[in-house]
Amino acid sequence: METAEQLKEIVRQKYSAVAEQPDADSCCGPRLDGPTSCCGPSNEVPINMAVGYENVNGYVADADLGLGCGLPTEFAQIKPGNVVVDLGSGAGNDCFVARAETGETGRVIGLDMTPAMIDRARKNTKTRGFTNVEFVYGDIEDMPLPENLADVVVSNCVMNLVPDKQKAFTETYRILKPGGHFSISDIVLKGDLPAGVLKDAELYAGCVSGAIHKEAYLQMVQEAGFTNITLQKEREITLPDELLKNYLKADEIANYRDQDKGHPAGGIYSVTVYAEKPTAATPATAACCGPTCCN
Repeated sequence: METAEQLKEIVRQKYSAVAEQPDADSCCGPRLDGPTSCCGPSNEVPINMAVGYENVNGYVADADLGLGCGLPTEFAQIKPGNVVVDLGSGAGNDCFVARAETGETGRVIGLDMTPAMIDRARKNTKTRGFTNVEFVYGDIEDMPLPENLADVVVSNCVMNLVPDKQKAFTETYRILKPGGHFSISDIVLKGDLPAGVLKDAELYAGCVSGAIHKEAYLQMVQEAGFTNITLQKEREITLPDELLKNYLKADEIANYRDQDKGHPAGGIYSVTVYAEKPTAATPATAACCGPTCCN
């Protein structure tokens, strides 16, 4: 079994390969040229989880590598003048969208652990002359950022790749101002995912096997101290048979499909989760808001 550091290095290498492509594509979208794709062998069928940004204010096509699984800025309630931190910022796509919301008086900080992504994001920033967007190299489990910094934290299909997710949410809590909030799009599981998929480290870098069950994910958010935890969006991700056959036998695929039929809620889902860091006046026990959250 891979260690946490080995898994991080796998992710770093795979996303470096994406960043260094002249016309980089997602490891969750179109396949890269060459003997291997970002998600594994070239005979593997990619999983397309990306959401289109084309009509979003602030969208920069050069910064969109198709690596996301949602559109967290759509739900992030960013206001003019806000300080926004994007965790796992890649080439800067969500940072530039956030900048359009926070305006010239705001500040946007992208954090990423892949140097090639930081370089690409900084080039995109320089090309457009943005002076209030910056990119910082660092680990989400140990962010090189001060506490009480951000009004809003966003992240797009990144937390599932972090080995110690509880520590990552604790760090997110630390860098948020009291009364601040996050909106995070991510991949979670319902029911059982085949072991052959879960154990594959290449697919881990492709946004699936690093995911955990939805209930455990929301529990980590609550245990980090967040309140008003709300599920803003949820959609199912379908794994094609062409991909599953690289990991499972025919009867195992059939059993997986039968599970889906018998348990429609089971499978892989893209979710966007909202939560707040309480102020001194906010009861810390107000973790869940109603039937649409923590379930």
